[in-house]
Amino acid sequence: MQFEFRRHSGTRSPVTDAATFRVDHLIETAVHASADLSHLIDSSYEYHSPRELRWHLAERLGLSPRAVRLSEAA
Repeated sequence: MQFEFRRHSGTRSPVTDAATFRVDHLIETAVHASADLSHLIDSSYEYHSPRELRWHLAERLGLSPRAVRLSEAA
């Protein structure tokens, strides 16, 4: 599955001191249509990386992380 996300600035992690982000919008992009799936994730969660988001989506959808593709909206 292919997803596009729009990042919303977050805070610095108190554990890793790295920048975090929240997901503003999450859209499944398909060949013939796209669907807003923002409701599938907690919009207040602070992700540390797109990889963490990919793993979260895979777990949520019952897929292998390899089956989930992410791109960031410009």
